[in-house]
Amino acid sequence: MTEADRWDPDQYNRFAAEREQPYWDLVSLLAPVDHPRVIDLGCGDGRLTALLHTTLGAAHTLGLDSSAAMITASDDHSSAHITFARQDIGVWEEPDAFDVVLANASLQWVPDHAAVLGRWAHSLRPGGQLVVQVPSNSDHPAHLVAAELATELLGDPPPDPVAQNVLAPERYAVLLDQLGFERQHVRLQVYLHHLSSTVDVVEWVKGTTLTRFKPAFGPEGWPRFVDRYRERLLALEGDRSPYLYPFKRILMWGRRA
Repeated sequence: MTEADRWDPDQYNRFAAEREQPYWDLVSLLAPVDHPRVIDLGCGDGRLTALLHTTLGAAHTLGLDSSAAMITASDDHSSAHITFARQDIGVWEEPDAFDVVLANASLQWVPDHAAVLGRWAHSLRPGGQLVVQVPSNSDHPAHLVAAELATELLGDPPPDPVAQNVLAPERYAVLLDQLGFERQHVRLQVYLHHLSSTVDVVEWVKGTTLTRFKPAFGPEGWPRFVDRYRERLLALEGDRSPYLYPFKRILMWGRRA
């Protein structure tokens, strides 16, 4: 199984309502712009990108994602003014091209955030705005159990990108200042998700953090890994109904001078 096909749009969207709230919280940080040129980095299946285009009254919106499955799904939302392409957002740069650069729950998948944010900032026009949200929840049992079990089974599993790549909120504030953003807002926010049961949190992470193990386990080993993960998490957390899933996220906004 390749890196490109580890994403499943349907699995990811099982908790679409919960995942959407940080997206719109990001959008609410934006100052109004007349007919902006917008890019959504890590656009997924493009559904929110299309809504963003309408919400901002954008002249043109481009969505980029590294997943072939997600970009294929985005065909349903493309138009003359909303386009999508498959590309690595970690290396993307288009100097002085956009009024809004948005990245929701995607930056954590790439390393060296200082360099990446520098390229994104360079892609803004004067007065342009950057809005980014990254999860900061790698210390939750649902994530710790995954790393522990994968280490037992694989020996040297792919690392948790959140634990490896995501910085402290204050570090992002410093970076935004160093990159020349004259105004900024950075905060750590806890979202409380009331899931129907502990099993639901398994389905949640199966669409995100667990996907990094898919290539290593392959088509036959992946379902067995998920089953063992479910057993391990239930033994630790109990079979609770409902299950309260607190999720920490960092939201940041900056406007270029």
